[in-house]
Amino acid sequence: MSAADNKKLVQQIYTESANRSGTTFLDNIAEDVTWVVTGQYSWSGEFKGREAINNGLMGHLRSLLAAGRPRTLAFNFIAEGEYVVVEARGDNVTKDGVRYDNQYCMVWRIEDGKIKEIKEYCDSALVERVLGPFPAERKLAAAV
Repeated sequence: MSAADNKKLVQQIYTESANRSGTTFLDNIAEDVTWVVTGQYSWSGEFKGREAINNGLMGHLRSLLAAGRPRTLAFNFIAEGEYVVVEARGDNVTKDGVRYDNQYCMVWRIEDGKIKEIKEYCDSALVERVLGPFPAERKLAAAV
């Protein structure tokens, strides 16, 4: 796929996220996909494979949000080759009524039309303060 095609795919994913709908993300991830949460806090690490991402990382996040599905609004896309870089911000409320509006820089790598890697950069202090620590047992279960 071209850089323009890769950009279009990632833009569609964020359009659906803004509407809290859609299946473009799950329909287009490679079986051996990796989501890297950068930093050195409890949420940091590599989530490898569909199950680890959908039910581990994202499953835990969904369990904390009032709306269930996270809403992320992208405002800048840069594409070159296999990579699409996105600046975005969250628009979410936890089940406890606390705003969770993180800012993100996400680096997506698309290989042969499938999402192979996502690298997430965000405000880790905000994650820990609002969402709390990532449960170790969920991380271990996701790694299996």
